Amino acid sequence: MRTALTLLFLLALGAMPGALLPQRSLNPQKVTDYIAEKGWWGSFLDRLQFFDVYASYWFSAVYVLLFVSLIGCLLPRTWEYAKQMRAKPVLTPRNLSRMPHHASATSTASPEDVVAAAKRRLRGWRLVEREEGGGARTVSAERGFLRETGNLVFHFSLLGLLVAFALGKMFGYEGQVIVQSQGGQFCNSGVYNFDTFRPGLRVDGTGLNQFCVKVDDFHATYLHTGQAETFRADIQYQSGDDLETGTWRPYPLRVNHPLRTAGDRLYLLGHGYTPLFTVTFPGGEVRTGSTQWRPVNDVTLASEGATKFDPPGVTDDEQRRRNQIAITGLLAPTAAFRGQLLDSVFPEARDPAVAVDVYRGDLGRDSGRGQSIFTVDQEQVTDGKLAKVARQNLKVGEEVRLDDGTTIRFDGVRDWVSLQVSHDPTQTWVLAFAVLVILGLGVSLTVKRRRVWVRATPQEDGRTVVEVGGLARTDQAGYGEEFGSLSRDLLKEEG
Repeated sequence: MRTALTLLFLLALGAMPGALLPQRSLNPQKVTDYIAEKGWWGSFLDRLQFFDVYASYWFSAVYVLLFVSLIGCLLPRTWEYAKQMRAKPVLTPRNLSRMPHHASATSTASPEDVVAAAKRRLRGWRLVEREEGGGARTVSAERGFLRETGNLVFHFSLLGLLVAFALGKMFGYEGQVIVQSQGGQFCNSGVYNFDTFRPGLRVDGTGLNQFCVKVDDFHATYLHTGQAETFRADIQYQSGDDLETGTWRPYPLRVNHPLRTAGDRLYLLGHGYTPLFTVTFPGGEVRTGSTQWRPVNDVTLASEGATKFDPPGVTDDEQRRRNQIAITGLLAPTAAFRGQLLDSVFPEARDPAVAVDVYRGDLGRDSGRGQSIFTVDQEQVTDGKLAKVARQNLKVGEEVRLDDGTTIRFDGVRDWVSLQVSHDPTQTWVLAFAVLVILGLGVSLTVKRRRVWVRATPQEDGRTVVEVGGLARTDQAGYGEEFGSLSRDLLKEEG
């Protein structure tokens, strides 16, 4: 038990970095920024896996040792408990007056009658009647075995809870995806449909539960301070036979009210804005772009990003790469200008505006390297392959003209929602074991083990000496009152 308690303490201590430091599984960008900010100290913590606490070797070692310790503690206790359940109550002590609780009286009833009355009063107790020398008769009674039952249920449920968590991590998965409102769709058909995907140890990304979601609209309400009050995404979904028939079912998706379908849960995590741009090229060709921008201020939802375009009608790859366009900058849902500087003062899109930098040249999208959708490749800018050709603040309907006659118009914003798909095949078991943990703990804390002995000894004058002794096997609090009531009833019946 001391080993288990020590390991529990180490597990709680080891979980503290997971709560205090950013974790790579939740926000890789925050981890990268933290390491860059802290320098050698951040790199040192990274080598110690402090940013991947729950997947680290040292946390897993403590976890496994706790498993071993729990099993090593439970097996002998279960064996001992099984033996105690089959055993009869212990013999009545020779000298009951030495028990912590004791009472005696003289009765005119025979020892047989005394014992019969005691057995009636102790109905519900585990008891055994015995005969001693000189005609004395005794009753040994025990109660409170449910305490150890609850204790074992608690510990086995705790072990089951740990096993269920481990299996959930092995066979579960989580994926996040951003979906545009006003008709944007997502299907849980493969990892390629997610923006980020965290598979379990035994999940290869194939065989995901099939369902599709379409986001019709998004609604948010805010307090006057800008704090979000409610988020609701009006979605439609298909799963099971609906995928064959094409039937869409409506559902109001809200924070902490997930959609449960196809064995998965779909959560609404948050939202942001997508700026809408229309680019008119010198030849009259028109292209529209709607790429989500990420919030850089969680209070005002001021956002940054990059919307990228290829020139239309260009078949030569070299010429196409030289004339690609990227619109980057800041999006303010509710704009406030401080001179030429744009800022946002409220998260709702009351008066959207953008401060844009327009780049033209080779965006580097054909280089074979991965590229963020929220930024341009700074190496392309440094190498002179991508040049800034315009900078301007735009409100809805305003446009900027480039030197070659290309115009870029800001057409407003659209909501996007961040969704998370969670699959945990053990969640029912986790709930069941969690309930058993609480029930087992409650029983073990409320039930007390105690013993009662009654001895009826015949005297030469025909009377019977009745003795009652009691012993609390656990905490004695409250047993004195129970024993007093019990002994009064027994001695009253025989007095």
